[in-house]
Amino acid sequence: MFFAKAATAAALCVAITFGGSASAQTGSAVKIGLLGDFSSVYSDIGGMGNVEAVKMAIEDMGGTMFGRPIEFIHADVQNKADIAASLARRWYENEGVDMIIDLPTSATALAAMEMSKRFEKIMIVTDAASSDITGKSCSPYTAHWTYDTYSNAHTVGSAIVKNGGDTWFFITADYLFGHSIERDTGEVVKAAGGKVLGSARHPLNNADFSSYLLQAQSSKAKIVGMANGGGDTINTIKQATEFGLVAGGQKLAGIVMFISDIHSLGLKMAKGLIVTEAYYWDLNDRTRAFGNRFFERMKRMPTMNQAATYSAALHYLKAAKAAGSKDTAPVLAKMRETPVRDAFTDNGYLREDGRMVHSMFLFEVKKPEESKAPWDYYKLLAEVPGEQAFRPLKDGNCPLIKTN
Repeated sequence: MFFAKAATAAALCVAITFGGSASAQTGSAVKIGLLGDFSSVYSDIGGMGNVEAVKMAIEDMGGTMFGRPIEFIHADVQNKADIAASLARRWYENEGVDMIIDLPTSATALAAMEMSKRFEKIMIVTDAASSDITGKSCSPYTAHWTYDTYSNAHTVGSAIVKNGGDTWFFITADYLFGHSIERDTGEVVKAAGGKVLGSARHPLNNADFSSYLLQAQSSKAKIVGMANGGGDTINTIKQATEFGLVAGGQKLAGIVMFISDIHSLGLKMAKGLIVTEAYYWDLNDRTRAFGNRFFERMKRMPTMNQAATYSAALHYLKAAKAAGSKDTAPVLAKMRETPVRDAFTDNGYLREDGRMVHSMFLFEVKKPEESKAPWDYYKLLAEVPGEQAFRPLKDGNCPLIKTN
């Protein structure tokens, strides 16, 4: 696990200058800021891997823009909305940051988005998942890049219901992200004729899931949906195995899971899980090239969030170069008019509600004997086109979208 600890978020703020001396004047150079989780439950899926991904994007642009070195800073938001808002305000207002990327939780994303709107600066969310980010809380300055609770619910949830998993109980992280997963997946289950029998909500970064698992067990639901992520999902699966849920006939649904989760669990425990991802390193030559390059630096394959952070940073920088400016309006215009074609996706585009639409993939986790090499974890079941995976533009209740 890659993480950094600090007494305060400000203490973790690190400035990096690419492509030349550090003498570029603040406000003159293109400057990217990353607000992430380096010390808690989501540090594996983003964390220092996201930092490395941004560095890779900057390097691929040659390290300079408009004759000055591209600057990059990052800080730990400690998964707290007030810290995210405070840092975003300081960076936008006083430190010349042009774009903020990452945001590990939905609460931190929504808080920082308010600062993005206030200062009319760009924000790209690559870790947080709530579909509200491009729904009722959408912003003209925010892009949502990787996945969201709607896309995962509609790929994993619908596949499981079609295969007979028609009664569900949710174990839910008790904040916006978990609530959004439970809501969006529950709607899929009900629309397919299934039933939601109940839910149990736990705090973020929880250690003991015994009481929640007992509730799930007593519900007799065929499917126990894990409406959580990162370390919470890993702990849920491990303790569910100890409680005998799967041995007793119930199945676990990992609605938001990452390759790092599978690596932590091991194939013996994770085998047979159905998961959806936006990226997998072994899909094709393009994804393998990026995965192997990332592995050389981090000694592990990238998660979809880390690949998406590379993609988003690269797309932003390409847009700034094409616009001939780092000003918000022309850069956003170029980001929207230019297709996203890179190591993360070859069919992406940025919608006016901020949703970056691209294919999602449905995978089954391999059995140990099916894996031929380290990180060879998935069997591809289906590629779901972005127009099917993500919520239709007209249905999101984004106030930026005019509907008749």
